[in-house]
Amino acid sequence: MEDTYITISEPAHGEFKDKGSKFLAYVYNFNHEDELNNLMAELKIKHPKARHYCYAYKIGTDNNRFRINDDGEPSGTAGKPIYGQILSHQLTNVVIIVIRYFGGVKLGASGLIHAYREASREALSNASTLEKYLYRSYVLSFGYDHMGHILNVLKELDIQITHKSFNNDCLVHIDLRLSQESNLLRLFKAKVLDKSPDEIKEDTEFPFCKLDVLELH
Repeated sequence: MEDTYITISEPAHGEFKDKGSKFLAYVYNFNHEDELNNLMAELKIKHPKARHYCYAYKIGTDNNRFRINDDGEPSGTAGKPIYGQILSHQLTNVVIIVIRYFGGVKLGASGLIHAYREASREALSNASTLEKYLYRSYVLSFGYDHMGHILNVLKELDIQITHKSFNNDCLVHIDLRLSQESNLLRLFKAKVLDKSPDEIKEDTEFPFCKLDVLELH
C-alpha cells in the first residue's frame, strides 16, 4: 500500500516582477483547511497595500482535498497556475499564497498566468522537500490491571505511542503506518490475547481493551 508523500520541510518564498507589478509567493506546510485564515491574516498585515492575495492548496494523497482562488483576478489566471506548480512538483500538504502589487500596467490573461506560475515556481525552488508517511491513529482504553501487559506488547512491536493518560482508566494513543497497519493490528491482538496471528480475524475484539480508530494523517 502506498503510504508516502512529498511535502516541504519549512516555509519558503519567491518573487517575480513584470511591467511594474510584483508577485510575492509564500509556500507553507498545510495540513488542515482551518489554517488558511491565520496565514492569510498574517500576510495581509505584512502586505496591507497589496491588490490581490491568490492561493492554491492540496492536502492528502487522494486528489480530493484542494482549492484554488483567484481573489479578483480574471478566472483561471492565478489559482490554477499556482496549483499547477504544486502538481508538477508532486507535492501535497502545502499551500502557496501569491500576493500581487499592481504596477499600473495590465498584463493580460497570458501575462498573469505566467507571473503567478513563475512566482510559485520560484518559491518552490527555494523550498526543501522531505518524504513523509501516512499514519492512522488509534486510542486504546483499558484498566490498570492490564496496563503492564499492553504497554509491554506495544514496546515489543515498536508501535509508536503518541499520548498516554492515566485517570480512571488507561488511555493510550498510538500511530500505525498505513502500509503496516493491518499486520501490526493482527500481531498486537495476538500477543495481547496470547494467541497465534492465524487465530486473529479483522473483527477480533479484546474483552478487556477497547480499540477506537481516530484519524488518518
